[in-house]
Amino acid sequence: MKWTQIVTLATRLPEVTESTWFGMPSLKVRGKGFVRLKDDDTVVFLVDSVDDQEFLMKVEPEVYFITDHYRGWPAVLARLSALRTPGARTRLEAAWRVKAPRSLVKERDAAAAPPAAAPRRRPRPRSR
Repeated sequence: MKWTQIVTLATRLPEVTESTWFGMPSLKVRGKGFVRLKDDDTVVFLVDSVDDQEFLMKVEPEVYFITDHYRGWPAVLARLSALRTPGARTRLEAAWRVKAPRSLVKERDAAAAPPAAAPRRRPRPRSR
């Protein structure tokens, strides 16, 4: 996967803009960074918690890792060369949710929810 593919996936989320963060290309939602390029083959995703970070590294160590700098912080590094589209999409959405305002998350969830089914009417008993 390439950074340009990350950008394409992320910009499908509401109000995502391209920017810089620590002098590197990044993606932000309403000015808050949620993913950035670290180097040619590494991106930094924000995660909900250190527990999420540890889980990702345990489940997919070939993709997710950290350096000492990120130990104890809610972020995980991902190797672009090992990252696949479904995983990238999942991580981007999760990272976006960490930084997006609650109102924006609620709007997205409401738009994605299937329409409520109309109440079913009971058939009337036939009169004889």
